[in-house]
Amino acid sequence: MKKVLSLLIFVLFIGSLQFLAQDKKVKNQKDFPAPPVAAIKTVTFEEFGHTRTDNYFWLREKENPEVIAYLNAENEYAETVMKETKDLQDKLYSELKSRIKEEDTSVPYLMNGYYYYSRTIKDQQYRVYCRKQSNLDAAEEIVFDVNKMAEGFPAFIFADFEMSPDNKIAAYMSNTTGSYADFTLKFRILATGEDINGEITGVQSFAWANDSKTIFYVIGNEALRPHKLFRYEIGSSEPAIEIFEEKDDLFNLAVGRSKTGDYLFSISESFTSSEIRFIKADNPGEQFTVFMPRAKDIEYSIDPHKDFFLVTYKDKENYNSKIYLAGLDNPGNMAGWKEIVPHNADIKIERVEIFDKFFVMQTRSNGLRELKLIEFAGMKETPVKFPEPVYTMGLSFTPEFNSAKVRYTYMSLNRPASTYDYDTETGLSILLKEQEVPGGFNSSDYAVERLWADAPDGKKVPMAIVYKKDLKKNGENPAFLYAYGSYGATTEAYFNSSVISLLDRGFVYGIAQVRGGSELGEKWYDDGKLFNKMNSFTDFIACSEKLIKEKYTSSEKLAVYGASAGGLLMGAIANFRPDLYKVIIAGVPFVDVINTMLDESLPLTTQEYEQWGNPNEEDAYRYILSYSPYDNIQAKNYPDILATGGLNDSQVGYHEPSKWVAKLRAMKTDDNITLLKINMDSGHGGATGRFGQLKEIAFEYAFILSRMGIFE
Repeated sequence: MKKVLSLLIFVLFIGSLQFLAQDKKVKNQKDFPAPPVAAIKTVTFEEFGHTRTDNYFWLREKENPEVIAYLNAENEYAETVMKETKDLQDKLYSELKSRIKEEDTSVPYLMNGYYYYSRTIKDQQYRVYCRKQSNLDAAEEIVFDVNKMAEGFPAFIFADFEMSPDNKIAAYMSNTTGSYADFTLKFRILATGEDINGEITGVQSFAWANDSKTIFYVIGNEALRPHKLFRYEIGSSEPAIEIFEEKDDLFNLAVGRSKTGDYLFSISESFTSSEIRFIKADNPGEQFTVFMPRAKDIEYSIDPHKDFFLVTYKDKENYNSKIYLAGLDNPGNMAGWKEIVPHNADIKIERVEIFDKFFVMQTRSNGLRELKLIEFAGMKETPVKFPEPVYTMGLSFTPEFNSAKVRYTYMSLNRPASTYDYDTETGLSILLKEQEVPGGFNSSDYAVERLWADAPDGKKVPMAIVYKKDLKKNGENPAFLYAYGSYGATTEAYFNSSVISLLDRGFVYGIAQVRGGSELGEKWYDDGKLFNKMNSFTDFIACSEKLIKEKYTSSEKLAVYGASAGGLLMGAIANFRPDLYKVIIAGVPFVDVINTMLDESLPLTTQEYEQWGNPNEEDAYRYILSYSPYDNIQAKNYPDILATGGLNDSQVGYHEPSKWVAKLRAMKTDDNITLLKINMDSGHGGATGRFGQLKEIAFEYAFILSRMGIFE
């Protein structure tokens, strides 16, 4: 009887497991209600003898109630499909939140007699910015509590603040739209905590003069291109005075202040050329002087010393940059410059930080960053050593010109971020703070590797990957591969505590450093833009194939992610090799390339010609058309796809992922899931609060896991 009872219990137990397994099976489109269908309103375009039809062009009409209704329907549908993952989303969110130290304090930095730092508070979305006078034992002064400032707003971005030279007024930029290109500039009196009456809208950068009452600021035009520089005296009844207008649509304008505090700069930059004007910060009413006139394909930056200018210079022959010293008298005359760091075809100069007795170069060689300290007296060069084969590091904010210490951060895929001061007098790096990861994280549980994939043209493409050490390379592991590959931006092998939730579920996580970034120098960047853009896509495909060939994963278990220009990468590989991927997540994806680049009224269009080409020229038009994701959707099978966007996105319009999803659904031949999720309150960066961001990550991870049949 006992045996029969035990057998019955066993059968019931197995049956319950089978029932649960059936309840948690991977569902396809046929298992859900039909998704929203965007109305077809065909618009036809004729360019260079080529006819394009666009059925969803109307979705760009942000003020059209029909558009908003469609976006709301898509969001509701995404929630319907993802409803069965609600428990998983909650679990993931709890995991992600448990790995951040909710109450934390940044490492203080000294600037003009005050130590500045920020704090996070338990259950609060935003930071509190503070300072202490003279020493860290002084009383704390709260400069900004962003949590209070953000009350009542679904989105709030606190972009930047700069203290007046007399330490009495803080100028700051913020907005409530979630857009990263349009801010309001305000002025706060530190003694009272109140803002001065009056504010300036549309500001994108600003800088103080030394009188602590004059401020220079740059505003954007209708396409949000920063183009006009103004001078304004705080509290004055007189209007701001326009100083300069950058009329070339390829150039963006910015204003800045030197580390020494002696100079103010008006900086005009395109993607390939630059021109800098300057004045003495003590004399805000004087005329700006051009340092060196702009010239095609010549970029430069200047860092003033008390005795000279340090000039970082780049042209076609010196594409990784070189460094000169220029005298204070007639500094723009190259004939009088002294070369102190020659061009090196294998080492790119990424950044320079100047101090009284030395300067520091942040360079990149063979895909890895390095720091080199060079003394002005004797030009002695000292490298800063790092312990691991795959890592990332970067110079941090060290505002004091007379400092003998240089601050930097260091991390790797399995090592949390650490902040160091490199002491130039002792040659030692002093650990100031190591990122705490609550919940028992142990970096030694995870292995980090650097792999090289073979691109079709023979180039070796680097990848950094991380996974749990007990992982077996049998082709059965899920994997998550990320890339960006545009604008020369480097995709670093940085630590991301959120990824632990995937690693602990058996995932391999990887970063593909494809062409279009600068991971292997400036040439790597040039080989992934304009008429070389296709290399970005084939590089990523090669990295995906490498992971499969080496049995880290399989095409049935490979998820990939890219955002913005990285979303273009996702859209392109979805068309070129949909068979390689199980899941594609495209964040705020730039997928409607032809339409966007032909519309000069949109933000970022005209100055982007140096990245993608000008489609008003036939060769560029046809090349862009060959990879533009929206224009190349075909009637074939596609992976499971999640596309996200932001209604207030100033960089990539919400309509791009919306049109892409609508067309994909109309044309694809599979039964896989395609979802659209639009943040109706924010912009390019999604949710602005730290917990809101974690919820968005949990949603994306739940989509990946559920599409692979993982529900725990």
